Amino acid sequence: MGVFDSLSNDIGIDLGTANTLVFVRGQGIVLNEPSVVAIEKSSGKVLAIGSAAKEMTGRTPGGIEAIRPLKDGVIADFDISERLIADFIRRVVKHKFLMKPRVVISVPSGITEVEKRAVRDSAENAGAREVFLIQEPMAAAIGVGLPVEQPSGSMIIDIGGGTSEIAVIALNGIVNDTSIRVAGDELNDAIIMYLKKNYNLLIGELTAEEIKIKIGSAFPLEKEISMEIKGRDLVAGVPKNLNMSSVQVRESLSETIDIIIEAVRQALERTPPELASDILERGIILTGGGALLRGLDKRLRQETNLPVNVAEDPLTCVVRGTGKVLSDFIGYSKVLEKSRRD
Repeated sequence: MGVFDSLSNDIGIDLGTANTLVFVRGQGIVLNEPSVVAIEKSSGKVLAIGSAAKEMTGRTPGGIEAIRPLKDGVIADFDISERLIADFIRRVVKHKFLMKPRVVISVPSGITEVEKRAVRDSAENAGAREVFLIQEPMAAAIGVGLPVEQPSGSMIIDIGGGTSEIAVIALNGIVNDTSIRVAGDELNDAIIMYLKKNYNLLIGELTAEEIKIKIGSAFPLEKEISMEIKGRDLVAGVPKNLNMSSVQVRESLSETIDIIIEAVRQALERTPPELASDILERGIILTGGGALLRGLDKRLRQETNLPVNVAEDPLTCVVRGTGKVLSDFIGYSKVLEKSRRD
């Protein structure tokens, strides 16, 4: 620990499509906000960032737009992402006289060099002294407490808002990974499409997410549940209520869940036999917000015949992993990519 290290706030960021979490060394998780920015269209002025902006989604008057600058786990709108990151860094770095922070940011394992550079530049422009990137499944595995440096294999499935990452990890590396851009957002879209097609009912993103969280499931429930939803009748054009059951929600989600399960199957097929036997012994670990979908672990267990466990507090595994890396930079140097100035 140099004198500089004690003067800088090191930060770990799980930059997610749906939510961004920030970990500060020595303090733990200090921020968990939706990755949404509300701007005024005419002037481009930022009106709100995070929770306040998310509440505006689907409700904004004509002159205001609520933007999610990350799509499928990568930066889709560079300028807005930079403002988002800068705002979050400013909120957590209290002492202005200290050195700029070192930042560890998690990125999906399937992203391109150009997309990596966008994340890196955003963080540097937002005030980071040094930027290190870590692949999401690796961060999740470290956050869960898996022995990533050992030769035995571990399989992790991290289902976020924009991407699902399926990775087999051993010896500080990802042996094989499948990164698909099908995750929580697509589950929300599936509910919207189902209601539109079958009931001529139009609902917004926030309502779809609420339905998924309250009554969504991937496996039959012991006691099926239902909820009242409100939307707009596409034929009559007026607001309408509908009672939706967990059976209908499961039906609407089934195709999207099948895509994720197929990706898991492919990942298992590509796993070397020695590591496959480790996975049979240890099981698969589910992390990310998608791990909270009821019965997803049971469904995966049924499809793969492997033990499947949901990580403790799956939403924070990735950011907790970045936090562990901050506390032992040298020990984890093999899993980090240093930012290069090209």
